[in-house]
Formats: sequence, structure tokens, C-alpha cells
Amino acid sequence: MLQSFLSLRAQARSCTSLSRSHLRSLSSSAHLKMRVVPVPVRSDNYAYLLIDENTNKAAVVDPFDVSKVKAAAVKEGVELISLLTTHHHQDHSGGNNYLAKAYPTATIYGGSHKSPAVTDIVKDGDAFTVGNDIKVKCMATPCHTQDSICYYVEDATRNQRGVFTGDTLFVAGCGRFFEGTAEEMHKALSYLGTLPDDTTTYVGHEYTKGNLAFGAHVEPENPGFEPLKKLVENNEITAGKSTIADEKKWNVFMRLDSPEIQKAVGKTDIIQVMDELRNQKNNYRG
Repeated sequence: MLQSFLSLRAQARSCTSLSRSHLRSLSSSAHLKMRVVPVPVRSDNYAYLLIDENTNKAAVVDPFDVSKVKAAAVKEGVELISLLTTHHHQDHSGGNNYLAKAYPTATIYGGSHKSPAVTDIVKDGDAFTVGNDIKVKCMATPCHTQDSICYYVEDATRNQRGVFTGDTLFVAGCGRFFEGTAEEMHKALSYLGTLPDDTTTYVGHEYTKGNLAFGAHVEPENPGFEPLKKLVENNEITAGKSTIADEKKWNVFMRLDSPEIQKAVGKTDIIQVMDELRNQKNNYRG
């Protein structure tokens, strides 16, 4: 009888132990998510690791400096399986050939073959996955270059979303119109503006301090600049700390209908406002 009791107690303890272990496993997996790691390269560029924690697989965005990107991947313990190129400019696609040699099985996405080593040309609306849970949607945003692609990423299972904008959208700014027009940039930023407001922005350069100064110069009464000032004061790296909703509040290039901005540029037609605003930013030395 005693032996039977001891046996039952041992089984109960075993079940309790297994139950606790199972709960710990569930708890651990519940925290797995899409994660983005900024990798500063050059003086002000950003590369990024886009990580699916469920599989420890990752894509890299614009890996100009492959040695830094590889070091970041090793630190994070992830396997690089793909490369997302936002446009063909050398400070963004300059690491493509090196990465292709270092990771010969990686898929390399881009908007044109002007970007080196591209294996898959993507166009507006194309989609693919990273790991198991990260869905990537390509958004064509021609202007800065004609092959500019922004990558909207979403882990719907955990309600996370972000967008890699290259040199189309910056925090409180936008790229120069090297291969396009004011109308194209307005269309591109309006397109990005259709994304959910809580979409985190991952931009191509750290230009936030200068963009804040210019924005406050042309729209000084905008209360949206107060949180942006705090962001700049408290963060050396502002990448990943802004959302589409924020940009609608403090990015003058997404606020072309503001009477204050229109007065500053002396125009009321939206496309003319964009064109003159970009001209003024190009020459701003404040």
C-alpha cells in the first residue's frame, strides 16, 4: 500500500514537472517575434537585420558594409537568408556582391539590375516571406531613383509591422529627386501614408536633426515638432523610433496642404509646394 502511494506521488511530481516545463516553453515561444536591428554603416547610413525569432532566420536590408552586417548577424545568432535592396545607389547596394559571395544561397531582391548581384527583380505588390511569420510586401516608390522599392513587413500573428524606406522617406524628411519629379515624390509619400498609422519606419540615413531644423524653419507653429525635438535630444540613433502617424504630424513633405508651409514656399498647388519645398531644403544651411 505504501509502495503504491509513493508511486502515485512520484507520477504526480513528474506530471507537475512536465506541466511547468511545458508552460515555460509556451511562455518562451510567446515572446518570439519579428525583430529589427539597425546596423549603422558609413557616416550616416543604416543597414538592418530583419529577424524572424521563431526560426532565427534573417534578411538584411542595404548591407553596404558586409563585415559589420556579418558581425551583427553573429552577435544575434541568426542565419542570413536574403537581402533586400531599396535602390541602386552605391551606399545602399554597394555590399551586394560581397554578401552574395559570403552567402551564395541568399536570395537578393531589388527593383532593377542596376543593383549588383540581384537574383529576384521585384515590382509593386510583389510579396515573399522571411522565416515562417514575416510577410514582406514590395512598394514601388520611384523618384529618388526609378528603381526605389520600399519593403512593408508584417508579422500578423503578433500585430507587428514596419517599413524599410531607403532614401524615399526619412524621419521628418524625404530624399532628393535625383531621377524623378515632385509629383512622383508626392505620390510615393502618399502611398506610404496609406500604411497603418502604427507602422514603424526604418529609414536609410540618420538625417533627423537637420530635418527637424528645416521643418521648424518652414512650419514653426507645428506642435508636432515638440516630441521630435525630444526624440533627437534623447537618441543618437532615431531609426525605428518613428511611425507613419508620427510622420504625418512632423514631416513637412507629407504636410503639403499646411497653410503655414504654403506661405513659406509661396505656392498653393500641391506639386509646386513639394517642388519648392525640396528646393529650399537642398539650399537650407540653418
